[in-house]
Amino acid sequence: MSQTEFKPVLLGRVGKPDSQSLASYRADGGYEALAKALKMTNTEVIDVVKNSGLRGRGGAGFPTGLKWTFLPKDITGPVYLCVNGDESEPGTFNNRVLIEEDPHQVLEGIVISSFATRTTTAYFYLRYEYGKCYRALKKAIDEMYANNLLGKNILGSGYDLDIYLHRGACAYICGEETGLIESLEGKRAWPRIKPPFPAIEGAFRRPTVVNNVETMACIPHILKHGPEWFQSMGIPKDPNNPRDAGSYGPKLYCISGHVNKPGLVELPMGVTARELIDKHAGGVWKGRTAKAVIPGGLSMGFMTNAELDTPLDFNGPGRVGCLGLGTAAVVVIDDQTSMVDVLYNSCRFYAHESCGQCTPCREGTAWSTKILERIRQGKGKLSDIDLLMEIANSIGVMPGTTICGLADGAAWPIKTAINKYRSEFEEYIKSGRRSESAALAHAH
Repeated sequence: MSQTEFKPVLLGRVGKPDSQSLASYRADGGYEALAKALKMTNTEVIDVVKNSGLRGRGGAGFPTGLKWTFLPKDITGPVYLCVNGDESEPGTFNNRVLIEEDPHQVLEGIVISSFATRTTTAYFYLRYEYGKCYRALKKAIDEMYANNLLGKNILGSGYDLDIYLHRGACAYICGEETGLIESLEGKRAWPRIKPPFPAIEGAFRRPTVVNNVETMACIPHILKHGPEWFQSMGIPKDPNNPRDAGSYGPKLYCISGHVNKPGLVELPMGVTARELIDKHAGGVWKGRTAKAVIPGGLSMGFMTNAELDTPLDFNGPGRVGCLGLGTAAVVVIDDQTSMVDVLYNSCRFYAHESCGQCTPCREGTAWSTKILERIRQGKGKLSDIDLLMEIANSIGVMPGTTICGLADGAAWPIKTAINKYRSEFEEYIKSGRRSESAALAHAH
């Protein structure tokens, strides 16, 4: 399906009068997919989702239907579904828009997913700052209970489900599945050592599936229109790469930073960063050019201007040294902005958000921030550049030094900033210049 033919799916109802209400949602065909799913078996619903090629929209891109099959086959006792609505990745706001404008779309996906995974209790984990989301969800959930779409014997099917809203304290670490689960249980959000994985031992030590809000929003459309429809959008799998699961379906791309029209757009998976910026965001602001672009949230690292024709699918950003597609939150940095300042802000963020459980992450994020603080004060040494790279190459799941991937997310901005803009860092240090903010802080 070409982009010219594409009509928004996930954002199709955004902007309609009273789009948050049950009556409005049902008038547009809402809950027809749920009624269809409840007449199928659990396995049949899982197979439809598997065949669609849907991959998780939260960052990792793991095949959703396959993830559901990891639950034990002979489950006795409760199974839980946790929906991650914490959305703490810098530059990301697609989940917020979905929840605020069309909560029933997300909730229908949750009920279908719960039925598929034999879940009778689902937890919607929402960041506390999202007050409008909370109110929209609470009203929608109340409407569902009042209309036999939640609770006992949903639509006369014999299936029971309760959804509980849980508000978290806005911690980046809760984007990690087990960190979210620990927080949900009322504990400090320290990610767990794996195995056991949540599918075997998750919330309250029971089998648990954790899915993202945008992933849930895709589910009703897949059930309604079929897996072939979903696969008609996006980028097919590479037959020469057995590890490529394809990048199918519609995707919500956030665009922010130094652009004329920041916002949220929905397009088939695989649009380029350049097209997003020039066509959908009105170009770089003030007549400037893009020096760097974050392809999918800060943890993915930086693309240069020359790399902006890279497709933003699950494989594209990795070809130019980025960590991946992430949350598809595109942040533009113009040619008048210092990459030293950008990287300092990045390191400071991750030092603040590290849970402190793993020494390499706790110390590495703090050290990198202090080194960049010194550079910005005009006291940097050229050897600091290599020291930053040594830290970046030594922290994270990939070198095998931490429990979760927060440290990898902290390392990739350092790696890509220095690998791609090293001369700018060298010139900054050689000139002994101070950033305006560092100079101001020193003066006070």
